[in-house]
Amino acid sequence: DMTNKILIPKGAKPKETYSHGISVPIGDKEMIFVTGQIAAKNGEAVAPSDIEKQTEYVFNAINDILKAGDSSLDDVVKAVIYVKDVKDFSKISPIRNKHFEKSKPVSTLVEMSNTVSSGCDIEIDVIAIKQNKKFKNK
Repeated sequence: DMTNKILIPKGAKPKETYSHGISVPIGDKEMIFVTGQIAAKNGEAVAPSDIEKQTEYVFNAINDILKAGDSSLDDVVKAVIYVKDVKDFSKISPIRNKHFEKSKPVSTLVEMSNTVSSGCDIEIDVIAIKQNKKFKNK
């Protein structure tokens, strides 16, 4: 079955107009696209004005979506990090480096004026590529 699969992390509900993640089969690999994640729970910002806690929360949320596709942060090949204040990069960078120690993805960092949720100061989206289980590892 070579159709795209919508990924829903444990405990989350499907969304009407967007997916948390989508797994796209490409030959013997699967490409996983993850929607931009912010540090919000039930519409409320998690740890407002604590960029380290928000960054950690976002990486865990991304990993939960990747897990739904039988993947992890170790499979990430591209990451885009959006921050409200580029000066926070010195606080974000060590957390980013810890989570991407194995994958070493290409990365972009962009300063933005706001996120969709008040109090959320960072948003990250990723693309991961993993082996498709239907194909034996060569």
